[in-house]
Amino acid sequence: METAIIINTVLIILFSILAVYDGLYLHIFKYRLHNHTESRTEHFTHTLRAIFFPAILYFLFLQQNCQISFIIGIVAVILDLLVLGIDAYIEKDSRKFMGGLPRWEYILHLFVNGFHFASIAVFLSLKLKYGNDGIIIIPSIAEYQNSKLFHTVIGNLLPGATIIAIVHIFLCFSKTRLYWENLRQNIRCC
Repeated sequence: METAIIINTVLIILFSILAVYDGLYLHIFKYRLHNHTESRTEHFTHTLRAIFFPAILYFLFLQQNCQISFIIGIVAVILDLLVLGIDAYIEKDSRKFMGGLPRWEYILHLFVNGFHFASIAVFLSLKLKYGNDGIIIIPSIAEYQNSKLFHTVIGNLLPGATIIAIVHIFLCFSKTRLYWENLRQNIRCC
């Protein structure tokens, strides 16, 4: 099980790096999806997923010894998966302004989502045991070696993920979107 925790930690780090590049740099800074009428629904799906991610980090990964938190985390994962399906369905029409979704970005999305859901699957393999009485939820993974490393990584990702969710929400409204664009003009990196 210790290997599973290390794998899970690596998967969540890889997901986070690629998600920041895709969701923050490409979608918000480079393509400015929030500014294109045909991309507003896609931005809204990204906003929902940006909200679900800190919820998954907190309720599924970070909270221990609480079955209600675990269930909330699972519901966030299911909702995230449904919104991902909607996002993938509308993406072709959403990106007409730029000639469609670039092939390399499509591949990036496969890796981002692959790492994301693989990390959840590996975590569930740590939290769920199958016994004669059915599925048992393990209260805490703290007994496993390297669980502190995993929780440290999750705890450090949570503030950044929350900020990115707030930025996505901020860009859903015209007044705050205008404020963002004025602020963004002062950022020279992107």
